Amino acid sequence: MGNRLTQIATRTGDDGTTGLGDNTRVPKHHLRVAAMGDVDELNSHIGLLLCEPLPDEVRDLLVDVQHQLFNLGGELSMPGYTLLKDDALAQLDDALARHNAALPRLAEFILPAGTRAASQAHVCRTIARRAERAVVALGAAEAVNDAPRRYLNRLSDLLFVLARVLNRVDGGDDVYWKSERLARARQQDADGDA
Repeated sequence: MGNRLTQIATRTGDDGTTGLGDNTRVPKHHLRVAAMGDVDELNSHIGLLLCEPLPDEVRDLLVDVQHQLFNLGGELSMPGYTLLKDDALAQLDDALARHNAALPRLAEFILPAGTRAASQAHVCRTIARRAERAVVALGAAEAVNDAPRRYLNRLSDLLFVLARVLNRVDGGDDVYWKSERLARARQQDADGDA
């Protein structure tokens, strides 16, 4: 990436194409561009999450995730190039295990709600899943390294866990889905115990 952008409005995309990191041009609807766009959107939403008051450990983790997502996007923009390293995935696995161990076991589905920070983490989670689907679609059409797909899959899991962590920062809790079926089953269990 020796050439840095000095001019943003180049007008070269006016014809419906965009340039990749290897200087090839592809249509803006190309699967690779869609995957890059979803990763960029995810990174932007993590930036929005970072505007919220967060525990220092979560903040530091998310700042690093932003850098890793930039690497991931760079890798997607340069077919055949590797930027995302194995330690990036290991960091997610470690954080996932550590934060999940501190949470109560889930017995019911939760809604993407609660505090603003937790809700934004859920938005990030859903965008991570979309980005993962875009990378999988790209991988079905052409060669893509495994690391971007695996990173996005694990990141989505971590963002779910972090949303639960963030809902508990000031003594809160998850927002549970009010399932009629589950309510009936609980009632039947209670009636059976009586």
